[in-house]
Amino acid sequence: MANDYFRFKQFTVRQSGVPMKVGTDGVLLGAWARFDGQERHILDIGTGTGLIALMAAQRTASDDPRFPEAQIDAVEIDETSSKMAAQNAIDSPWRGRLHIHWQSLQDYTTDCTIRYDHILSNPPYFTESLVSPDSGRTLARHADALPFDELARCTAELLAPGGRFSLILPPEAMAAFTRLALDHGLRCARKTDVFSTPTSRIKRTLAEFMFHPSRYDADFLVIADEGRHGYSEEYRDLTRAFYLKF
Repeated sequence: MANDYFRFKQFTVRQSGVPMKVGTDGVLLGAWARFDGQERHILDIGTGTGLIALMAAQRTASDDPRFPEAQIDAVEIDETSSKMAAQNAIDSPWRGRLHIHWQSLQDYTTDCTIRYDHILSNPPYFTESLVSPDSGRTLARHADALPFDELARCTAELLAPGGRFSLILPPEAMAAFTRLALDHGLRCARKTDVFSTPTSRIKRTLAEFMFHPSRYDADFLVIADEGRHGYSEEYRDLTRAFYLKF
């Protein structure tokens, strides 16, 4: 049974009674996404308990008062998760910068006047699997609640001209999303294929989309190695600022 909380180095994610607990996918995305210090508005789509929004807040924190820190909005359609994310935000060191919105992405896009410098999402992706008896988990993980074409459309409407959209999906789902994103002017600028072990198949793909990328970069990441620590050095380096065990 998953714990009711997950403690990171600078914050704690409480997750009692929510459909989706803290997982590797969210940590990977929050650690992998690029921030250049120029972001003023960041959006996390489908925030769940607020993990990725909290990671973005940590990574864009500044000790220099001359530089305004990014304001982070997070959208979540599940009521229980949204309330938990709001509490996690309040309990964090960045409570003044995190704003949780309980509504669908489609409704949020209609109402929103902000254009975001960076948008992140660990979106639902199951479209043909059996429906779980847990309706909340079904909503959190089935793309029926947020079809890829809607995710691409809303992201394109919310993203600033020079902004970045970062997300994580299984490789087949990422290929499908990439094709749909082109219809909305979004092109892949950076991609990392994630392997559980050196000999496994691709487990997830991390990708960054922009309207007019100047280059395309591709690489890969292996999570576990055969050394005594169990995790590859590159995975430890990527997540070291967050996991207590590293």
